[in-house]
Amino acid sequence: MFDFIEFSLLDVLDILLVATLLYYIYKLLKGTVAINIVIGIALIFLIWRVTQALHMEMLSGILGYLLSGGVIALIIVFQQEIRKFLLMIGTTNFTNKRNFLKQLKFLQTEINTDVDSEIILEACKNMSKTKTGALIVIERTNSLDFLINSGDKMNALVNEAILQSIFYKNSPLHDGAVIIRDNFIVATRVILPVSDSTKIPSRFGLRHRAAIGVSEKTDAICLLVSEETGEVSYIKDGGFELYSDYEDLNEKMKKDLV
Repeated sequence: MFDFIEFSLLDVLDILLVATLLYYIYKLLKGTVAINIVIGIALIFLIWRVTQALHMEMLSGILGYLLSGGVIALIIVFQQEIRKFLLMIGTTNFTNKRNFLKQLKFLQTEINTDVDSEIILEACKNMSKTKTGALIVIERTNSLDFLINSGDKMNALVNEAILQSIFYKNSPLHDGAVIIRDNFIVATRVILPVSDSTKIPSRFGLRHRAAIGVSEKTDAICLLVSEETGEVSYIKDGGFELYSDYEDLNEKMKKDLV
């Protein structure tokens, strides 16, 4: 009767692999509405397995049909997350040893990013005072080569003067986004994919939609300076990250860039 409680080594390995998969799915969906749907599905699946183990044929049959028939619906509901997940895998730069190790989370203390968040924030603060519009995209694990090719390539060490001169309104480089990789500005005038989300308030323009768009499709983080208000926005995973002051924002950036 209680044979299902017996565990073998393969069962333990199976549970560990499933737990790891669920953890990374949670990280991918954290902060989105989709996480609530996933939790609901997980609870239904758990109840289904329990009813199967207890030989509750009618209830387990109903739940089984519900789960199997909902696959197509799930693909439709999660098309954005599935696309992001596949793009994340496809654009991860495995040829770069540094990024490969970062993806696997090995040797954490040896692979911390070299991006100087304080310099970038100081440039954003100065541009905020003059209401100079800016969009800075910082590469993390996913390679942004497919976006870099849409702009003008550059290889300049990040510093305040260069960032401010790029986004100066009379500069020929101020249109589009800047991409930063390993503390180097690697591209300017980059064209970003614009988000088509209906949840973005109408007061936000194309610059905000572009920042949200690239953060929906990759794990890059974005800093944006509004040309209208001078407000500095921090965008990650397709949404705005709230912060209390620049010191708090700096801590958030450092944590996200590890």
